[in-house]
Amino acid sequence: MKTLIKEKEVAVKAALAAGVLLRRHLGKLSESDVDEKKRFDYVTVVDKKSEMLIIDTIHRVLPKHKFLAEELHRDERGGFRWIIDPLDGTTNYIHSVPVFAVSIGLEVDNDIMLGVIYDPMRKELFIAEKGHGATLNGQPIHVSSVNQPERALLGTGFPFRSQEHLNEYLATFRKFVAQMSGIRRIGAVALDFAWLAAGRYDGFWETGLSPWDVAAGYLLIKEAGGQITDFSGGDEPVWTGNAVASNGLLHAAMLQEVKQAFGQAVPR
Repeated sequence: MKTLIKEKEVAVKAALAAGVLLRRHLGKLSESDVDEKKRFDYVTVVDKKSEMLIIDTIHRVLPKHKFLAEELHRDERGGFRWIIDPLDGTTNYIHSVPVFAVSIGLEVDNDIMLGVIYDPMRKELFIAEKGHGATLNGQPIHVSSVNQPERALLGTGFPFRSQEHLNEYLATFRKFVAQMSGIRRIGAVALDFAWLAAGRYDGFWETGLSPWDVAAGYLLIKEAGGQITDFSGGDEPVWTGNAVASNGLLHAAMLQEVKQAFGQAVPR
């Protein structure tokens, strides 16, 4: 499989530059720098600056490429398309909680081919290229080998944008709390995915996601040997907005609990 040398180089350059920007402005936001897009869904001037920096960096090198970006909502299908979350974990960022990331995915003819997630505070750079594996700061990573639920650590995210499926989500939470070693909610799904790919988590589930939340992490998990599906068990978590991810060994059991809780109410 052909390697995307130029694309990977510019994605890394863009992610690192955005990381510098995010570190520089952390803890310096005023109330006027924050807007509420929807209830509990915020955007800052830094989100917007980071997005423009990423797009401009890529566009200068690859001017014919398209973009699907969180804040500008450019949605152009086909060919080479970058799917960008310039600041995943905005609420954390607003409160100076140092847990957030930059997430950049590349879709080629509707297939996710490249994923880059950068944690600016820990300076951890996660990269996945389809058919070429996943790395953390240049070293190969792989999902965990935990196969017993009572030893498993899961990540999740609360459905804060909409509470339409809150009861179903809480049903899964109760099930997993009783079965698993622990559950973490860090507020930055890109890092949840990256940490699962690196073997730090053993599983993850969440609903109410957007394509820019999932694209890069989807490929990281698959290239690290894990499994990620939507709540129906299909291969569309990037687009359905719901995801079950795991090291593969726990996937069937996790998916069964999610399907049982949501039934016919699987969100799309």
